[in-house]
Amino acid sequence: MPKRALLSVSNKAGLPAFARGLVRLGYEIYSTGGTLRVLEESAIDAQPVSELTGFPEIMDGRVKTLHPGVHGGLLARRDDPEHMRALEQHGLKTIDLLSVNLYPFAQTAVRGAEFGEVIEQIDVGGPAMVRAAAKNHTAVLVVVRPERYGEVLSALADGEPQPDFRRRLAAEAFAHTAAYDAQVSTWLQDPEAGFPAELAVAGVLAQPLRYGENPHQRAAFYRVGDDPGGLGSARQLQGLDLSFNNIQDADAALALVAEFERPAAAIVKHTNPCGLAVAETLAEAYGSAFECDRASAFGGVVALNRPLDRATAEQIATIFVEVVVAPEVAEGALAVLAARSKMRVLEAPPLRNHGLDIRSVAGGFLAQSWDGRGFDRALCAVAGARQPTPDEWAQLEFAWLAVKHVKSNAVVLARDFAAVGVGAGQMSRVESVQLAVVRAGARARGCVLASDAFFPFPDGIVAGARAGVTAIVQPGGSVRDAESVAAADEAGIAMVFTGERHFRH
Repeated sequence: MPKRALLSVSNKAGLPAFARGLVRLGYEIYSTGGTLRVLEESAIDAQPVSELTGFPEIMDGRVKTLHPGVHGGLLARRDDPEHMRALEQHGLKTIDLLSVNLYPFAQTAVRGAEFGEVIEQIDVGGPAMVRAAAKNHTAVLVVVRPERYGEVLSALADGEPQPDFRRRLAAEAFAHTAAYDAQVSTWLQDPEAGFPAELAVAGVLAQPLRYGENPHQRAAFYRVGDDPGGLGSARQLQGLDLSFNNIQDADAALALVAEFERPAAAIVKHTNPCGLAVAETLAEAYGSAFECDRASAFGGVVALNRPLDRATAEQIATIFVEVVVAPEVAEGALAVLAARSKMRVLEAPPLRNHGLDIRSVAGGFLAQSWDGRGFDRALCAVAGARQPTPDEWAQLEFAWLAVKHVKSNAVVLARDFAAVGVGAGQMSRVESVQLAVVRAGARARGCVLASDAFFPFPDGIVAGARAGVTAIVQPGGSVRDAESVAAADEAGIAMVFTGERHFRH
């Protein structure tokens, strides 16, 4: 019985060589549309899929493989006499290998194509064939990725492919269709319509990682969508391979500098900022950020919201930094950082679509919208007796945007558009204040203070007052707000309530 292969691929990479290899192994080749044209142009003997179906492509190609001539050949169990008699009775042929990858839906959607054009890139026949072949993988080899062509040909050349090889290809095929359907589902959903009854999440392997947070944990980095921006579209220019922790820290740092329109620099350790500033130039911003906590900056991750220039790179290169990430890196800057050959340097475009913030828990995952709220002075309420000065208002806005990126309980002390003390992840809010004050030292005098949630007691206000804080921004909402306001009034501190918290666990 002759072997038959059906090839119908959107990604034509490696297709002619794969088809030639199949022909040498004795396969008859059947194909569709553009795939058939490529094979014919490459002088490869291939027949249209209509030879299997006895029916032409119709509706501009919407219907071409949805036919028993295809699905009977893919789904028939070779060890079931009834299945084989049904093929013979209806004049159908077995299909032993299927190579399909799907219409470029994600690529079309991400470039902002018109609705109708995106809809036409929703593949129907392709997923149906892939699922049929994967279901019957004990008899049908299913190939959805061009990078598998070589090992498939090698396995066929060695004789009958092993069951575990067939099963691995089938698992990859189901993952391919599942990810594709998830992309379509996400695109069709109305983000304002609430959470769906079933939520599909799709990722494409960007790179395997040496290990996870610790060496005994396995890990990999997956990209969401075709070109999502951010780290999912980052290009590494130099340095060691990225680690799991590098990626987490770089993501936290990128999200932080994205809050600001002026040139901004952030230094992050363990997803918390240990330095942040904005200034007229990137070099000035980095210099001020570094001064926040020089000791903690060692071994940190640096993110910038402007192209990295030589002057800034020269400052960064004075200490050991794990990762530097910027939207672009100038040649002069890269030449400076080349002296730090292990330093990872990334170019990462702005994030195009935030999607959902998803975090795993044992037995499931949590999903929420991203915390994209900024600072709106018109929605703030001055709770105490003293109004903030214009400069204090500007510093309070800066501190408020910073504190939302610090692990709760979170406190940030800021002055001159730079963080000078950060208190992160403490179980008691007053301890976060105390930690921020210790790190700021004498620089705390004249600072503003931002707290990600309300003060449950006035002790945090008192600690800030002793350090010389002049204005505080916090959500408010505690049953003891009046006590906190009274403590601020007594110290001459301006107190602003935003009415909105920024927990980050």
